[in-house]
Amino acid sequence: MAQGKVLIADDDPNVLELLSLYLVKDGYEVLTALDGAEALEKTRTTKPDLLILDVMMPKLDGWEVCRAVRKDSFVPIIMLTAKGEDYDRILGLELGADDYVVKPFNPVEVVARVKAILRRVNRERDGAKILEFPGLHIDVDRHEVTVNHQPVALTPKEFDLLVFLAERPGWTYTREQILSQVWGYDFAGDGRTVDAHIKRLRQKIASPKPVPWSIATVWGVGYKFEEQQGAEGGVTKTQH
Repeated sequence: MAQGKVLIADDDPNVLELLSLYLVKDGYEVLTALDGAEALEKTRTTKPDLLILDVMMPKLDGWEVCRAVRKDSFVPIIMLTAKGEDYDRILGLELGADDYVVKPFNPVEVVARVKAILRRVNRERDGAKILEFPGLHIDVDRHEVTVNHQPVALTPKEFDLLVFLAERPGWTYTREQILSQVWGYDFAGDGRTVDAHIKRLRQKIASPKPVPWSIATVWGVGYKFEEQQGAEGGVTKTQH
């Protein structure tokens, strides 16, 4: 049985062949697309578990595909880019991509990233785990978040980041620790990847009403999920 279904979209047949070879070898079912329009169509019809999107593609580029997919799906997305510029990396994260790989790449590293993301999306749980704070409800099993009883749509990586921080309120984590624990491998980027995800997460879980919790910046160190003194909540419930 396949470990998961991966759609690779790139206008370079050599890239498709190389990544397909390594992913199939590791037990994944692989679909391919040579342009953005085909990638978007196959995403909607075949429902892959993860997308690998090249940025520079004919018909629709990777950014356009990512933006379109994010309108109705939170399937994990890895962007392939030939540029190492910060703008390209941050843009992909801002549009909802979960990760990026700069060309030329090591296919073994790409497979490792696919495994890390899908392991978190499909992780096995022993019971229904719920993180509860005043005005914030996180159902880990169901991948659901509500703020003041209103549902909030998060990407898989944003959700994992929120759970990671909220599981230990008050604990400060460096960017390197967050990359290691949330991304799950020796990430070949830098702390700005974390900063971009924190920014998006803060925007999405912002509450119009005052709440006694926040994702706080610890200057010169990293981030923490912070509760105000005397606030009730923060209880982790596990139902078997």
